[in-house]
Amino acid sequence: MARIIPILVLIALTIYCTIEVAQARTWEVRRAPKWLWAVAVICVPGIGPLAWLFFGRPLPPGRGNPPPRSLPPDENEDFLRGL
Repeated sequence: MARIIPILVLIALTIYCTIEVAQARTWEVRRAPKWLWAVAVICVPGIGPLAWLFFGRPLPPGRGNPPPRSLPPDENEDFLRGL
């Protein structure tokens, strides 16, 4: 029984991370292309899923870069050129 539990945890972690990679938006995935993360999670047991969890998955909302500040029309050069 002691040998089966780590194997079941590894399988569950791999399935969870595979589903999470598949559902992640391509432009939000960090450090590598989405297809490479999928290959790593499936083909490198243990290390691939842990690497995805710590380095590849998208940041939660509110973390990371703030959205670009929108300019009012009188300061927006593109808007003023179009007038």
